[in-house]
Amino acid sequence: MLPRAKRVRTPADFSQTLRSGARTGRRNLVVSARLSDPTSTESSTGPVRVGFVVSKAVGNAVVRNRVKRRLRAAVAEQLNGPLTDHPGGTVVVRALPPSGTAGWAELKGDLDSALAGALRKAAGRRRPGKTGTEA
Repeated sequence: MLPRAKRVRTPADFSQTLRSGARTGRRNLVVSARLSDPTSTESSTGPVRVGFVVSKAVGNAVVRNRVKRRLRAAVAEQLNGPLTDHPGGTVVVRALPPSGTAGWAELKGDLDSALAGALRKAAGRRRPGKTGTEA
């Protein structure tokens, strides 16, 4: 289980990350990442927060819970790795229907790949000079 401080819990946080975050998809899942603004000090001090969306299209309750447990375990490994470089960011992992039949290795590989891609895209979005506000 992820600690409470590292979970996305409010619907507003989920929708903000899904709408404005950088998105990368794979066969079994889609990862949306929204990094904190480097100029804002209050939003970049907390830990990276992660949320999961596993709909009924994935399978029955047993299958959905198994997918969530696997995704939580895979993300927990990432929290000590690439996600430590992005304090204050939010990540939402949305499981797609094929994830219900995917094995651990396939699900973890898709998550690692999609997370790396989403973080790369999100870091490119927050680079200075790309905001469009400069004349």
